[in-house]
Amino acid sequence: MHVKGLGLAALSGLVLSIAGCSTSAPSVAKSSLAPSSGESPGLSYSATAQTVLGSYSLAGNTGPMHDPSMIRQGSTYYAFTSDYLGQSGGYLLMRCSDDRVHWSGCGAVFQQMPGWTGTAVPGALCLWAPDVSFFNGVYHVYYAVSTTGSQRSVIGLATNTTLDPRDPAYKWVDRGPVMTSKPGDDFNAIDPNILVDTDGSVWLTYGSYWSGIKQRRIDATTGMLSATDAVRYDLATRPGTADNPIEGPSLIQHGGYYYLFVSVDYCCNASPVTNNYKQAVGRSMTPHGPFVDVQGTRMTDGGGTVLIQGNASWNAPGGGTAWIDSDTGESFLAFHALDMSHGGAPELWLKSITWQNDWPVIQ
Repeated sequence: MHVKGLGLAALSGLVLSIAGCSTSAPSVAKSSLAPSSGESPGLSYSATAQTVLGSYSLAGNTGPMHDPSMIRQGSTYYAFTSDYLGQSGGYLLMRCSDDRVHWSGCGAVFQQMPGWTGTAVPGALCLWAPDVSFFNGVYHVYYAVSTTGSQRSVIGLATNTTLDPRDPAYKWVDRGPVMTSKPGDDFNAIDPNILVDTDGSVWLTYGSYWSGIKQRRIDATTGMLSATDAVRYDLATRPGTADNPIEGPSLIQHGGYYYLFVSVDYCCNASPVTNNYKQAVGRSMTPHGPFVDVQGTRMTDGGGTVLIQGNASWNAPGGGTAWIDSDTGESFLAFHALDMSHGGAPELWLKSITWQNDWPVIQ
């Protein structure tokens, strides 16, 4: 379903249904959240942050979609995105492109919610924030199961030997829960992201609100949490900022640094114009931190350099996943932004990353 073909009344309902499936803020009144514009305390801003969303170049099935994650198999690019209430075609929808510009629907990971989700997270209606990666000869899609404003959350896993639905070997296998959180924990088990490090180790970075972004080691053979390394790393948080609005981590390695991309501030208010979501970044010499922004402020102290922020036409960019094509060396950031000319409908954006003085620049 392509939202630009909908009437305004239907579009408004669709935007709210996406927010209902995709927001993870603690339970506070939406009207009491942060202001819709202005710079946020503790953050620094790149010189190009306000110009990235100047023009839109993608076409086809580009929305509605939140929280895209991208990978390439052969000559085809695949994007996986969060669900929204009432969508057709299954859960964790896939879009495909041969040129990174023209996109079409090409299936889904699940045709129904995995059976274990109803018991693990009562009331969950959607799957959120899928992250696609390839290691141990298999494609892995980690995803979140939760409900709005709750810490009763689970990160799940599905695997496949191929992403091509035309391949006879194409079959998604539900691997079940990877990790959970519950009310009273200091973290929320959503927004997973995988880094396969240069030494072959695999790291799951995750988290949303509460005390911020965390990291655990993954067993590369099973795809589950390591049974021999239970160390949890705390990577980023926003002390002193109401609700600690940081989520959607994405970790990549380039040159001599590791780069932690995050979404900060608010994505999903009922009125799209009041959202002030942004994409920010910090870097570290290790995958476990400490991560600092361009001014040297640690991300555990609320730092982060904003790479993309909204404008009057496209608001609240975020939910992004950074990805480096291992064959070509090209760097990309896939994210969503709200099309304000169509009631704040979330659309796919894909931007190239260049590197200047060991910092990412979004083109």
